[in-house]
Amino acid sequence: MKLKDKVAIVTGGGRGIGKAIAEAFAREGANVVVTAARQRNEIEQVASKIGGTAVLADVSNKDDVQKLVDSVVSDFGRIDILVNNAARGMKFVNESFMTEPKPFWEADPDMWRMVIDTNISGVFLMTRSVIPHMLERRFGRIINISMNHETMKRKGFTPYGPSKAALESMSTIWAQELEGMGITLNVLLPGGATNTGMIPAAFPEPKRKELIDPAIMGPPAVYLASDDASGINGQRIIAIEWKEEHKEKLS
Repeated sequence: MKLKDKVAIVTGGGRGIGKAIAEAFAREGANVVVTAARQRNEIEQVASKIGGTAVLADVSNKDDVQKLVDSVVSDFGRIDILVNNAARGMKFVNESFMTEPKPFWEADPDMWRMVIDTNISGVFLMTRSVIPHMLERRFGRIINISMNHETMKRKGFTPYGPSKAALESMSTIWAQELEGMGITLNVLLPGGATNTGMIPAAFPEPKRKELIDPAIMGPPAVYLASDDASGINGQRIIAIEWKEEHKEKLS
């Protein structure tokens, strides 16, 4: 029980990577709060399965974020772990992005802004809101979910690619600013195309079977959230390369 009694918030926890991490945390004894901006039924199903709590909250909305953080602190007394997983993918800009990339000038500005607001501002708002509680106890684990560098630069992948590039830049800067305060901030990514809700429904089934299983994110996420990872800060971890002996290399 590596996370026994720890209190964790997992944003975008109703499906895919968020769900896999929430389940992994619960198996290790954490009290898990799963959130989503929509699909209340999904986060309630996950919460019911793992014995956690479901809270509907849009991470790009400052008031939603503050209400979420206040409710978790009120219910549990603290926040130990934050997983910034909630994100808007390319399908909001171009439903056929996997097979028919479109140039940036054809993107709907409103959809563009929604992706940026969630993937960048949402991470800022969530992290900004939990940090005071972590600083007070001089303990915290923050995990920001990213993607391959190659995908950040792929044709037709704006604004999703640039949003994750910004996430990694923020993560590097914030990790330095948190150094020595008992709070670690690391980046975790699957290491390739992953079978999540970001993949269009029309994606061919044979190819879908080749995608990475989100469950691969569980073991490294548990480690980064645990007391054992107290000296791991500002790292970029690729889940498909993760092995138990990788912990020794990090430390």
